[in-house]
Amino acid sequence: MSDVVTVIAPINIAVIKYWGKRDEKLKLPLNDSISGTLDANVMCSKTSVCARPEFKEDRIWLNGAEQSKTILQNCLQKIKDIACDQQSVEKEFLSWNVHICSENNFPTAAGLASSASGYACLVTALAKLYKIKADLSALARIGSGSACRSIYGGFVHWHAGIKPDGSDSFATQVVNTDHWPEMRVLVLVVGDSKKHTSSSIGMKITAKTSALMKYRTEINVPLRVTSMCDAIKQKDFASFAEITMKDSNEFHAVCLSAYPPCVYLNDISHKIINLIHKYNDLFDSPKVAYTFDAGPNACLYLLEKDVPNVVSMIKHVFPSTNPDFIKGLPCNEAKNVEFLNNINFKQENIDLLKYMIYTKIGDGPKVIDNGEHLLNVNGYPLEK
Repeated sequence: MSDVVTVIAPINIAVIKYWGKRDEKLKLPLNDSISGTLDANVMCSKTSVCARPEFKEDRIWLNGAEQSKTILQNCLQKIKDIACDQQSVEKEFLSWNVHICSENNFPTAAGLASSASGYACLVTALAKLYKIKADLSALARIGSGSACRSIYGGFVHWHAGIKPDGSDSFATQVVNTDHWPEMRVLVLVVGDSKKHTSSSIGMKITAKTSALMKYRTEINVPLRVTSMCDAIKQKDFASFAEITMKDSNEFHAVCLSAYPPCVYLNDISHKIINLIHKYNDLFDSPKVAYTFDAGPNACLYLLEKDVPNVVSMIKHVFPSTNPDFIKGLPCNEAKNVEFLNNINFKQENIDLLKYMIYTKIGDGPKVIDNGEHLLNVNGYPLEK
């Protein structure tokens, strides 16, 4: 199994959203974006790759089902071209076909950045297999735009760039994983089914039909990116929270301004938004920031000291019969919940939330050396 490379890679949740492309083929965005990389020990994609002379064609499996190999061809060919230029492997090795097996430990295509972690994982594994040295963020972008941000840990800035060839569109680290150790994340899973309008289709519709898009990308986002980088570097949570929520709200407003509208939030999403604002109103400054990608699931950024209160509030307002409702890191709940009396918010029906994931800011992709591969000795997916 020494010829099998296995990598795990994290998801990232944007606090300044990427939406819309200036070049579809090269996956070049209309605007810069910033995200937090989440702990891969809690939520991740895992990918195993190998190349063999006996493989008759390139094949890829995702979560147990074989996929069209077209989804990997651009990344694979680019990496092979680099390997050829760098002479990092033998020419014969470059002629061999590859088998790729990948799985996510979280819902796929439900608005939880599965393509970001998946392509970051794929590119890192292939780069290791072919022994190349290159900017992996630019390579990951070829597969899925936001994947470039999952190449790094901490908080990450994806630069949109202006060059037609995309050579100045890549990700850089704003701060590393250890910069803001108190930062925590709660992912509230409202729905884990595939969304009605994919992100790629939604972006095309919005960019083509939304009159608000131009103002967002040219005016609002550049100002927010500068302010957000400052807030992160200074660990100014109040500013971080306000910018995060405003950008999430604007992003979904732009989606709604498309024709036909792209609707990603649902009634439960809006209840979460209202609840967070009511909770923040109890304090002089925001304690929790919500953000929603292209899906109904909420991602809450907050500091570790506030987790017990917020978890208790979520469990109270959204009661669940799920015995495994809280997943991820060990989590304490508040002992004194009298503050709930000051939040004018009624208890919702049972099981509106499927579960909650408690996690933190984490590192980028890493190679797994413990032999826990997804491919067997013959280079095919392991039977579950």
